[in-house]
Amino acid sequence: MREKTVLVTGGARGIGAAVCDAFLARGARTAFTDIDEEVGKAREVELGGREKALFIKADASDKGDAERMVAEVVSAWGRLDVLVNNAGITRDALCARMEEGDFDSVVRIHLKGAWLCAKAAHKQMRAQGGGRIINTSSVSALGNVGQANYAAAKAGVIGLTKTLALEWARYNILVNAVMPGFIDTRMTVPLPEKVKAMLIEKIPLGRFGKPEELARLHLFLAGEGGDYITGQVLCADGGLTAGF
Repeated sequence: MREKTVLVTGGARGIGAAVCDAFLARGARTAFTDIDEEVGKAREVELGGREKALFIKADASDKGDAERMVAEVVSAWGRLDVLVNNAGITRDALCARMEEGDFDSVVRIHLKGAWLCAKAAHKQMRAQGGGRIINTSSVSALGNVGQANYAAAKAGVIGLTKTLALEWARYNILVNAVMPGFIDTRMTVPLPEKVKAMLIEKIPLGRFGKPEELARLHLFLAGEGGDYITGQVLCADGGLTAGF
């Protein structure tokens, strides 16, 4: 990954942080965004400073921020080779009890945010002769109780991924999605132990995934292994959906 430049939205914590670590370990210059400036700046220092790891405070679902984050990466390093659309939130509730604002906010950050950031990256990638975009879906896209907003957004990400792959292949911009199962992050920490045990019983590998395991999938799609892969959804769920 040396000489490559990478932008990871929502990269200060969880899966995004692991993805940043993986690309940096392979020599890529890596920028990441978060809305929490204090956490982002501390993470930037931890990763070695702005020559290698550039923090950009930004809301991925805001058009101006999406365009600005790409511009800052290009200003710092001259190009953008890989965009990882990872930023996300959850606002879980049974559908009949879900507030309209919670539905809108989850769809906005996951789906609209991925669209806006991809559009902004497309301009630069097309000008430089190509690039990779990796979107983040979820096994919840197949349906999950209490997550009508999240499931709808993540299903939308799959449709967005396939459409962008078809439209942008001519520019050598490869667009794929990862579909994580249950990963051990701060989003799964609040789950009651009884619920975690029930979920683990359904996972053939018998455990939640690790963020660094998912990060290695991103490296594959961004590297030579992904040279002939576009419009695909790669599932990393410990076998959870194998029988679906």
